[in-house]
Amino acid sequence: PMKGAAPSRDPVEAKEDAIVDLALLDRIKRGDSSALDALYARYSSPVHSLVWKVLQNAEEAEDVALDVFWQVWRQADRYDPSRGGPPAWIFTLARSRAIDRLRARRRREDRTISFDDPQVNLDPLDEETPPDQVASFRQARDNVREVLETLPGAQREAIELAFFEGLTHVEIAEKLKQPLGTVKTRLRQGLIRLRKALD
Repeated sequence: PMKGAAPSRDPVEAKEDAIVDLALLDRIKRGDSSALDALYARYSSPVHSLVWKVLQNAEEAEDVALDVFWQVWRQADRYDPSRGGPPAWIFTLARSRAIDRLRARRRREDRTISFDDPQVNLDPLDEETPPDQVASFRQARDNVREVLETLPGAQREAIELAFFEGLTHVEIAEKLKQPLGTVKTRLRQGLIRLRKALD
C-alpha cells in the first residue's frame, strides 16, 4: 500500500462482522435484550462520536446516542438489508436524531425571551386573549395536569424538575441523589406515557 494510505479492511473480517450484526438484529427483533447489549458494545463509541460532531455538547450527545439504541430496540423490524448493512442503518438513525435534536435546540433558542422586556406578555390568559385561545390553553393545561397525576411518583418528579424547574439531567440526578442513567430512564418512560395519553 502507498505510504500514508489507510489500510484496506480484510474482506473476510468485514463479511464476518456483517453476519454477526445481522444475527444480533434478528435476536433483537425477537426481544433478546442481551443482543442489544452486544450491539451497543460494538457501536456505541462510533455512534457517540458521530452524534457529538453534530451537537458539540457532551450531555446531549450521550442522550441522543442512548436514544439511537432505544430506537434500534423498538424498530429492529424496520431494518431493510437492501439499503445497506446494519452499521449504515444505525449511523443513519444517529445522524437523523442528532440533527433533530440540533433543530429542537435552535427552536428553543429562537423562543428565548427576556423576562425584563416590557414588550413581552407572559400571561396567555390576559384580557386581550381571544376566548378560543383561552379555552384551548386551559384544556391543554388541565389535560397535562391530569396525565401527570397518573404517572408513577418517580417519573412525575423527574419530569416536573426538568420542565417546570428547568434542571438538566445531571442536576436532577444530583438533587434526587440518583444515578444519571436512572434519571434518564425515568424521564424517557414518563414522557412516552405522557405522549401516549395526550395523543
